[in-house]
Amino acid sequence: MARRNRGGTRRARPNLLITGTPGTGKSTTAAALAEATNLRYICIGDLVKEKEFYHGWDSELECHFINEDSVIDELDDAMIEGGNIVDYHGCDFFPQRWFDRVVVLRTENSVLYDRLTNRGYSGTKLSNNLQCEMYQVLLEEAHDSYDEEIVTELQSNTIEDISNNVSTLTDWINAWQP
Repeated sequence: MARRNRGGTRRARPNLLITGTPGTGKSTTAAALAEATNLRYICIGDLVKEKEFYHGWDSELECHFINEDSVIDELDDAMIEGGNIVDYHGCDFFPQRWFDRVVVLRTENSVLYDRLTNRGYSGTKLSNNLQCEMYQVLLEEAHDSYDEEIVTELQSNTIEDISNNVSTLTDWINAWQP
């Protein structure tokens, strides 16, 4: 169902959230989808770094503590307008009204292990992310945070999977009716 903007009209283009454990192909999928559909690609990690929307560093997990309120304030007008693909490894702090589709990418742990170690992940950061995927933490978070009918789980183990996912989501966007 199309969400309404502040003026009470339905937005003309949908908003999608591409989420999943780090290494599942979110950025690759989201960027390719944005290119295929002319929707705006928003990488939350890049936005946080660029605007310094963080308050400290988690040395164990080697990542920033993001200021979620600043992210929401920065993006709210664009999200209400529509036509955005948001890429982030979490989903529970975004307003439910922002998204028309929430896509959770899933990857087999053996594939994910290789991807993450190739990125230099090790120790606690590596094991936490593998456990997160194994226990479907982000899929459960999406189901807990959004209406069931807008949450979609897609496999993302191979380049072919990513290509098929982009094609499937492009078809959904093209068929979307405000």
